[in-house]
Amino acid sequence: MTQQITRSELDAAVQQSPRKWVYLFSEGNAKMRDLLGGKGAGVSEMTNAGLPVPPGFTITTEACNAYYDTGKQFPQGMWDQALAALKVVEQQTSKGFGKQENPLLVSVRSGAKFSMPGMMDTVLNLGINDETVKGLVALTNDERFAYDAYRRFIQMFSKIVLDIEPRNFEEVLERYKEEAGVKTDAEIPAASLKQLVAEFKQIAERQSGQPFPTDVYEQLRKAIEAVFSSWNNKRAIDYRNFNKIAHTLGTAVNVQSMVFGNMGSDSGTGVAFTRNPSTGEHQLYGEYLLNAQGEDVVAGIRTPSPISKLEQELPEVYQQFLAIAQRLEKHYRDMQDLEFTVEHGHLYMLQTRSGKRTAQAAVKIAVDMVEEGLISEQDAIKRVDPTQVYQLLLPRFDEEEKKKATAAGRLLAKGLNASPGAAAGKAIFDADTAEEMGKAGVAVVLVRPETSPDDVHGMLVAKGILTARGGATSHAAVVARGLGLPCVAGCEGIRVSEEEHLFRVVGTTTLLREGDDISIDGATGEVFQGIIRTEAPDYDKEVDLKKLLTWADTYRVLGVWANADYPRDAKRAVSFGAEGIGLCRTEHMFMEQERLPIVQKMILSKTKEERQAALDLLLPFQRSDFKGIFESMVNPQTGEGYPVVIRLIDPPLHEFLPSYEELLVDVTRLEVNNENPTLLAEKRQMLEAVGSMREMNPMLGLRGCRLGLLFPEINVMQTRAILEAAREVAQQGTTVHPKIMIPLVGHVNELKEVRRQLEAVAHEIAGESGGAIAYKFGTMIELPRAALTADQIAPVADFFSFGTNDLTQTTFGFSRDDAEGKFLLKYVDGLEEPGSKDKVKILPVNPFQTLDRDGVGQLVRMAVEKGRKANPQIELGICGEHGGDPDSIEFCHMVGLDYVSCSPFRVPVARLAAAQAALTVGEKDK
Repeated sequence: MTQQITRSELDAAVQQSPRKWVYLFSEGNAKMRDLLGGKGAGVSEMTNAGLPVPPGFTITTEACNAYYDTGKQFPQGMWDQALAALKVVEQQTSKGFGKQENPLLVSVRSGAKFSMPGMMDTVLNLGINDETVKGLVALTNDERFAYDAYRRFIQMFSKIVLDIEPRNFEEVLERYKEEAGVKTDAEIPAASLKQLVAEFKQIAERQSGQPFPTDVYEQLRKAIEAVFSSWNNKRAIDYRNFNKIAHTLGTAVNVQSMVFGNMGSDSGTGVAFTRNPSTGEHQLYGEYLLNAQGEDVVAGIRTPSPISKLEQELPEVYQQFLAIAQRLEKHYRDMQDLEFTVEHGHLYMLQTRSGKRTAQAAVKIAVDMVEEGLISEQDAIKRVDPTQVYQLLLPRFDEEEKKKATAAGRLLAKGLNASPGAAAGKAIFDADTAEEMGKAGVAVVLVRPETSPDDVHGMLVAKGILTARGGATSHAAVVARGLGLPCVAGCEGIRVSEEEHLFRVVGTTTLLREGDDISIDGATGEVFQGIIRTEAPDYDKEVDLKKLLTWADTYRVLGVWANADYPRDAKRAVSFGAEGIGLCRTEHMFMEQERLPIVQKMILSKTKEERQAALDLLLPFQRSDFKGIFESMVNPQTGEGYPVVIRLIDPPLHEFLPSYEELLVDVTRLEVNNENPTLLAEKRQMLEAVGSMREMNPMLGLRGCRLGLLFPEINVMQTRAILEAAREVAQQGTTVHPKIMIPLVGHVNELKEVRRQLEAVAHEIAGESGGAIAYKFGTMIELPRAALTADQIAPVADFFSFGTNDLTQTTFGFSRDDAEGKFLLKYVDGLEEPGSKDKVKILPVNPFQTLDRDGVGQLVRMAVEKGRKANPQIELGICGEHGGDPDSIEFCHMVGLDYVSCSPFRVPVARLAAAQAALTVGEKDK
């Protein structure tokens, strides 16, 4: 009856408020992630499933957003609802908040919709003061436990709420351990802890300028405010930017009755995953500490025990936990990240959420769960992030190089293989320096005693992470797995000195200073001095990935082609599953050493005859190039040739000549020194030629189809080379599908004239060989005018290929090379606002990496609609860098392109992203 009365008080508080801000755990469920956050939805679901969850309530994400909207004030009615919910928790636990007799202590934790491990704040043991600590002593008959909980609360509250530097407390704590002659916090005697509490309060008052709060309701209010405020701390903002999480979601606040893992050897706390988050193996994976609280495990301050050892130390608890873990995984149909506490042999579940995992684990878990009947193929496809596929194909350390390094004594230490992958770079010992150097393009490995949430900005730009302390569920390990970074944690063979910015190798005189080269292998836990050479992974051995992508191919609508300029690239693309080449850039072939002098001779020719003579020398090279491409682009199952789109020469001719500035320096030096007249004459001639070709804005000057119109013999030579190569390969019995693409068309008349020239060449070759060669003729849409007049251009073209790199430049009016170096990244990261710590973001993402749907995308959509209406048979693709970006691929699917083309290593990414688009675009529209 009392509980019903208390619930009525909560209902009354809600009725007097503009909306419901607070939900008891029993009122929520797993589908309320938007409102309750992942943590709140998870504990609600477990509560309603009858699992042992300490009672509590969740303050919604809407309350967080309202808090910011009202100038960091609690929204109307929220505090009253929280107090009413707290009374319900008092009834559920038979404890009193702020009461000396059987006191209720609570934890106050953040919990956003998407998991952001360690990015926001938590306060434990809230509700303890000089009076309630006496009640804890009387209740537990354990003075040491009570004062340990008190000192933990002061330490955590001071850091999180009062913003006091943690080192102020840590140094005092170390002194007390030394004076007591003990090594761990758990061994400090009760009498010392009493003194420590008094000294901690003095530190807090001295540093904050106000007495440490003893009113438990003031503690609660300040803690809730601190958690709301942590939504916009630097590390949380950096993490959301990195993971493309919206800044408008807000965080929920979970207030939960405390259970204590630090009450002796039959108590403990831990974190576990229902499967191995590094490898994906189907086994319980995690760590725990006896006689400890939760922050001891994730902070990495004490080295925990593997979860399997719990079966020996607390067998009944282990069996109960194992059963719950299996039940939760089946319920959520995904690998779960679980937090638990054991109090005097009783198990309590504190959290369940989908676990962060490495790329390798993500693929294996998805495939295994399909084969176990837990999820469908479609679920598996949607569950793996396409960027994780890319991570799987990143280079790894060469095993032979590792053996040589080990034999040479460069293997420094070995720690826990917390997150796989190879990382090499400069050892950097603080997050600020890592951020500065990483953003400057320097490869860095962040080395820390252990990481904390305050290190996240450095972790985001590092190539890898190395910590001396911590386990597989420490902050460093969890964040690294989420970011796809290699991590070696708990490397007890090194001693990190933050003050000296170096680490020493235990048992040796070896030390590694800041700026020295280091290599870490997150798959083995090995740490090497110097740089280890990497090698490409063997795609054929990625059995699970190939299976997942085979499933993806059955659902995707978009074709996936590759950008490849050489046969080796084409072969790699086919091995990754490419179904054609969407862009073969012929100018790259001109840059090769044996050809460049001929190209330069062609450019410097004073007559058409001289130019033609040089082109005649280039023809065999080009024909051989294209033949190699055609021979490489063959379906390994059918032997049928794949389509190959070859773009005729695009860049300005001066790009094949030496730099004007360098030539000017050479000529000046030769003239001043009066030396080598022959060389001087050559340099002068080259300088004059380069000078005559200089343009104020070469990217909008004489290039692309304009070049071919003024010097048609260049296009004629390339077309002949393409079609002669196609004929030779066809004579070998392989069907070929050459597609000739004209770049930078802005007006239909440009395309008409180039097509007239090239079709004449095709007729010539047909006459020479006694038969026509099938080919297609199309253009790149890379200028706004081409998109706007696509209905005029389409009848003259067999295909459009959207060159979105140049289309982005010409739509935004950006020169990419200048923009990214000078202002574009600041547009994305945020501009400093005068007199404020806040940053103003001009652009949400770099438009050269992710297609600008609102601007560039509208031009693409318009060109697709106009082009198809004017020529229903026209083939439409994209060959810019966006062809390998998952978000841009989704847009390509939505507007109805036929294919995307990307770099070879991005082909598997595109295959998965295209399937996800096919499976989810319809869902998003519902």
